[in-house]
Amino acid sequence: MNRQSDKQLFSLLIKPAGPDCNLACAYCFYRCKSELFGTHAHRMSDEILKTTVRNALRTFAPIINFSWQGGEPTLMTLDFFRRAVEYQLRCRSAGQIVQNGFQTNGILLDRKWAKFFVEADFLVGLSLDGPQHIHDRYRRSGDSRGTWEQVVRARDLLLEQGVKVNALIVVNDYSANYAREIYEYHRKNGIEFMQFIPCVETDPRDPERAASFSVSAESYGVFLCELFDLWIQDFRYGRPTTSIRFFESVFSTYVGLDALECTLAPECGTYLVVEHTGDVFPCDFFVEEQLCLGNVKTDDLGTLLNSSEQNSFGGRKSRLPDECRRCEWLIHCFGGCPKDRQRDLRDRGSNHFCRAFQQFFTKADPVFRRLAQKWRVEQGMETVDAPRPVGRNDPCPCSSGRKYKHCCGS
Repeated sequence: MNRQSDKQLFSLLIKPAGPDCNLACAYCFYRCKSELFGTHAHRMSDEILKTTVRNALRTFAPIINFSWQGGEPTLMTLDFFRRAVEYQLRCRSAGQIVQNGFQTNGILLDRKWAKFFVEADFLVGLSLDGPQHIHDRYRRSGDSRGTWEQVVRARDLLLEQGVKVNALIVVNDYSANYAREIYEYHRKNGIEFMQFIPCVETDPRDPERAASFSVSAESYGVFLCELFDLWIQDFRYGRPTTSIRFFESVFSTYVGLDALECTLAPECGTYLVVEHTGDVFPCDFFVEEQLCLGNVKTDDLGTLLNSSEQNSFGGRKSRLPDECRRCEWLIHCFGGCPKDRQRDLRDRGSNHFCRAFQQFFTKADPVFRRLAQKWRVEQGMETVDAPRPVGRNDPCPCSSGRKYKHCCGS
């Protein structure tokens, strides 16, 4: 049993087909992970599946989310996920809530998949960047054909069958120019839940430069501001009618709740990744041989989540450059995702999107303050002034219990 002070395993990201995928998206960051596991097909065995589910549920977390990703998880076939749900029902303890998320490109989905998602109550994330000219820019098949028509068919099928669908949209150098078109396209076609992922990867020919498809900080800042205006304009009776995960995560930081996105948390290391081999890693973006924490066959997942290696990995995020420590928006972004830092994780490089965040927070801060105050009133809390930047003698927002100047503000 974990100590009360230990982190609980609320989220587990599983890659049952490893880095294998039936597409060849130009900006994919995970395809190269084949180098870690060999060139053969990567498939999770039934033994590893059963062990992973049992291992996760015996941590006794009251709620645990299994997030199935890839590569492309549909390569495992539908029977694999039927067994996964069967093992979850068999292994969960009384009162334990099990949730499932499924991220897919949609190419292999059919009515049987859709029926399963409804019956098993899966939340499906569909990779659809927007209208055809935007989606097909980089999301192509292995023979360079566009995939938009296939993905749209999958979207319409899922919505028709009543599946809960969340669109995952990669913001790249091209799509960053079309915030309104992307937003209105998804709204028009029945998607009310959107997750926008800014794209930046290293140019393989020049490690000092970002790859050509990466979105610049300037373009991403403009994109976020335009998207924010669209989101606010669609409010009804003071509430959003569209769920945009980044904005909801930012709002959480204004009312003292944990951000929905780990990129806005004070530290990393709050979930685990299980590869098809059963090997466990600290983060989706850091599946690297030297960072392997253990294996589900030999190690307890709750112990790995609270291991010194995982805690050390998580603490690296707080190694911030001086400009971050002086920034008034630090308590809302905490330096962003370490993957996006312009130097190695072990250094104190600034985030590639730092100027984008500054531009966005400067614009959105007054609105978030008003929304936060309204939320406090609705929650029956005492009306207080809107949040202010943390002072050096205030308690640190990372919940360490130390004064800010002796912790993240040191």
